[in-house]
Amino acid sequence: MDAGVRQKRVEALELIKDKALGMAKEGRDSLEVRDFVTNAKKELAYELPDEEAFNKAVRATQAYQRKKQK
Repeated sequence: MDAGVRQKRVEALELIKDKALGMAKEGRDSLEVRDFVTNAKKELAYELPDEEAFNKAVRATQAYQRKKQK
């Protein structure tokens, strides 16, 4: 992931955090706050995917599957 995309991702995560903290201060239900964070992070993953993390997860899954078959 290049530096520009990484910076945008960090900024988006900061905005998600700030919004979640604001919701908590307003007295929103913790489940509602958690759902907001989960959904916002999913949307972020679609908008700014981290291909390095994805490839690492794929390799780990493949290694596990190979080990399991032996």
